[in-house]
Amino acid sequence: MMTEKRAPRAKSVVAILLLVLALAAVVVYYNGLISQKTSSDNATIGNLQSTIAGLESTTSALRAQVSSLNSSTNSTGAEPALIYSIANRSVVTVQGSEETTTETIFGPQTSISTVLGSGFVTSFQNSYYVITNYHVVDGVSNLTVTFWDGNSYTATVVGTDPYSDLAVVSAPAPSSEFVPLQIVDSSQVGVGDIVYAIGNPFGLSGSLTYGIVSQLGRTIQEATAGSFSISNVIQFTAPINPGNSGGPLLNGNGQVIGITTATVSGSQGLGFAIPSSTILKELPSLVSTGTYDKHAYLGIGGADMTLQLAEAMKSNATYGVLVESVVSGGPAAKAGLRAGTAVTSIEGTQYLIGGDIIVSINGTKIVNQDALSAYLEEFTVSGQTVQLGVLRSGVLTTVTVVLGTRPPPPSS
Repeated sequence: MMTEKRAPRAKSVVAILLLVLALAAVVVYYNGLISQKTSSDNATIGNLQSTIAGLESTTSALRAQVSSLNSSTNSTGAEPALIYSIANRSVVTVQGSEETTTETIFGPQTSISTVLGSGFVTSFQNSYYVITNYHVVDGVSNLTVTFWDGNSYTATVVGTDPYSDLAVVSAPAPSSEFVPLQIVDSSQVGVGDIVYAIGNPFGLSGSLTYGIVSQLGRTIQEATAGSFSISNVIQFTAPINPGNSGGPLLNGNGQVIGITTATVSGSQGLGFAIPSSTILKELPSLVSTGTYDKHAYLGIGGADMTLQLAEAMKSNATYGVLVESVVSGGPAAKAGLRAGTAVTSIEGTQYLIGGDIIVSINGTKIVNQDALSAYLEEFTVSGQTVQLGVLRSGVLTTVTVVLGTRPPPPSS
């Protein structure tokens, strides 16, 4: 009985061992497959990592090439060449005759001279016009416009503004001659921006120069503007000469941000341009009415505050505009601004001290007369009400002024 019972148990153990061995074989087999798969995956991952590293290397190389190309473009003048190709056909020569009379011992003698300037084409209300400087066309007869291809046409003055040195001219040329430039708002222009000037210095048509914006908000004097300054002017370093007046000042996209107007005698590459924001503001009126009569007028005579003036006035204000005189019946006089009452001399210059000191307008700090004139030109029009921050006897107060309109410009 004992022998009969043990035999089945032995068979069971053998069967179990065989099953365990089979299972072990299966496990070993699948482990081998998994190991092979893992090795294959690792190889694939390694290949992908190698490919990614190669792509990153290629991307870095491309970035280096782009950087090198940009550097090369700036240094070799490729960009100025592109700007020239975009804008040159839009720049014209404005020419006419000017008659002048001088007194001599033999009586008055009349002479006729040629006036030469530049201009550029723009489009407004589905018509083409040439923008130039007022001083280029002022008092000129036999006016002509010559396009880039050498074709010339008689020209007619449409509108003028001596206070901004702007003029709009038309010419009966076929539409194929007119290649208009885009005029953009100059309020985003900054010091250091690269600018390009195209014009006709000394009659040498289609001349290109370039430089940078060296300052903003300047004021300049033109004889045609009488006693008033031309305000909010762009100062730049691109060389310009007589004949450039009226040509476009362009940004890096070939868009007009100003119109070149003047140089400083004896300077090294210092030029000025009326900002394009002024052109955009005045163009509708110049075309429709022939003039622009919205220049704001405050009616004061003043001086920039300095440390020496502040000490003379026993004031803490070393910036602002000292009101030396107030025009009788003008906006400032009506608002109660106070003029100077005592004369003092500082380094050989006489000042009327004791008057109000303008330190802000509508909350904007005013550091000098340039800043005051630039603000009035860019942000105000005649008839507008402004708030002046004024130091009066050392106390800050606010004076409300309704701006007037400048008197008619001087006759040419």
